[in-house]
Amino acid sequence: MIGSAPAVGDHLREWRQRRRMTQLDLACEAEISTRHLSFVETGRAHPSREMVLRLAERLDIPLREQNLLLVAAGFAPIYPQRPLDDRALAGARRAVDLILAGHEPYPALAVDRSWNLVAANRMVAPLMAIADEDLRQPPVNVLRLTLHPRGLAPRIENLHEWRTHLLDRLRREADLTADRGLSDLLTELSAYPILDRGRIRPPTGEFAGVAVPFQLSTAQGVLSFYSTTTVFGTALDVTLSELTLETFFPADAETAEAVRAMAAAA
Repeated sequence: MIGSAPAVGDHLREWRQRRRMTQLDLACEAEISTRHLSFVETGRAHPSREMVLRLAERLDIPLREQNLLLVAAGFAPIYPQRPLDDRALAGARRAVDLILAGHEPYPALAVDRSWNLVAANRMVAPLMAIADEDLRQPPVNVLRLTLHPRGLAPRIENLHEWRTHLLDRLRREADLTADRGLSDLLTELSAYPILDRGRIRPPTGEFAGVAVPFQLSTAQGVLSFYSTTTVFGTALDVTLSELTLETFFPADAETAEAVRAMAAAA
């Protein structure tokens, strides 16, 4: 079993090819000779821990995979992976809760690399309640809940363009991380039947024509949002590095008024 495990050179070559870089490209970025890089990839030279980390940085390899790269090179992993409720991440968890709560009355949530729901403010639950109960059982996969025929999909007025946006984003993330789970999720979501939903109205407000809105039909009318993404840019913990905060802003005055009314009622 140990003898069949990929060597560090195999890992590096696979990541280099995934990033569409030649040996010359990577060697120049890492400030080493092409000859030495070739020797590392073919196993004729064994890289130091510092060299592994330098190459990983130039290849933009996620922290989780950097740990695997270190192990393949015979070194101990250096990036811890702790649950978000671990005491060592207490400050980060407070920051997440502060951002989510501070974004009310508009929806905001946090997801892990697999798009499983980690945390949300109180404005997310009323929107999720539209989906079938089984899709809302933990762990809630936000993409599955959104695009599943028994999820939000039948109520998304611009389903075709929102579905395209989400699948394109998931495809980029699967390619960036080489995560088989994300690739499997992409295959699953792509196989969902495409419901015939066309936008009932063009986007309005100051962001019209700038970004793809999320238009959801609710009891309060059609709510139209634009989303932004926030990550911890200097994370040294695997869990924290894979955490993404999604915040939604009203795309028009009608949505802002309706959401404020929902918050007041809650």
